[in-house]
Amino acid sequence: MINVSEKALDQLINLMMQEGITPDTHSLRISVKGGGCSGLSYDMKFDDQIDSKDQVVPTEGGLKVLVDRKSVLYLFGTELDYSDGLNGKGFHFKNPNATRTCACGESFAV
Repeated sequence: MINVSEKALDQLINLMMQEGITPDTHSLRISVKGGGCSGLSYDMKFDDQIDSKDQVVPTEGGLKVLVDRKSVLYLFGTELDYSDGLNGKGFHFKNPNATRTCACGESFAV
């Protein structure tokens, strides 16, 4: 459903450690919301609650990724990656469903 690259997973676990939380107690929630310059935007946060309506995607590093039912339609086949290069440090979504993205990569259209 959604894939998290090894670089992104390492960075997410580092961020969790900085916040004093672990993959045992928290998951990564990824959702799609209306907004952004292309119409839809990605949202990520750590969450300690799993809703019965969430799609739960385990990763090799033990971190669970939570996606609500509405967002699953937009995120199917997406890869979350992390770049630490000079041109665009941060998390990036590689979404095969996006027909258009903005220059910053934080919003898209389908």
